Amino acid sequence: MKMDKSVQITLIIVIGIVILGLLVFNSGTSSGKNIQVQGMSTVKALPDIVGVYFSADTNGATTADASSKNIDITDNLTSALKELGFDESEIQTQSYRIYPEYNYPSNTIKDYRAVHTIKVEVSANDSSMIGKVVDAGVSAGAGINYINFELSQENQNKYKADAIKLAAQDAKTKAQAVADGFNKKLGKLVSTSVDNFNYVPWLAADFSGTTSSGAVEKATNIQPSEQEISASITATFELK
Repeated sequence: MKMDKSVQITLIIVIGIVILGLLVFNSGTSSGKNIQVQGMSTVKALPDIVGVYFSADTNGATTADASSKNIDITDNLTSALKELGFDESEIQTQSYRIYPEYNYPSNTIKDYRAVHTIKVEVSANDSSMIGKVVDAGVSAGAGINYINFELSQENQNKYKADAIKLAAQDAKTKAQAVADGFNKKLGKLVSTSVDNFNYVPWLAADFSGTTSSGAVEKATNIQPSEQEISASITATFELK
């Protein structure tokens, strides 16, 4: 009896799926069970940059008024920093916002507020310059939000490579230990993925509620110290 064409196509698809499933099964089990391990590492890093974050915060009856007052502060700050030897390109705007502030509960506009956040990077080895930068900002009328210990992009890349390499070695050590524990041989690496590389700037000083003179003194006393960077990976090996 002649088989209907649609039935033939269905059978071909089913047979293909079965064959594919067998191939996948065999490829995953031909050399034994697989083992999945997580490798972790922590490296010490000495920050090479201190990031000083200023905030020009002004209010005005109109957006133009608030903005004009804000520009006066940022212009003064820029001029003061240039006198210390900074190029204009090194004075980085992080954010700028202008928005209405309201009276409550009437919900009417009280005034407008402009907030301009600026960052300057200083060598972590030059504590005297950190104090001078903070003094320049305070004298210009800017507030000091906080100071961070940071890594340059070059050092971020270096420590990232070091941390991931150590995490990979940790994963292999764990996998080998498991293989030995089960009297198996560690086979080839099946798959791996980088789960995490943890680097964020470290807070060196928070200036909330700090007076102008206190801010300069606090900034001058900042000294970099080693910080921790972590990484983790997941790796799957064959067990023979």
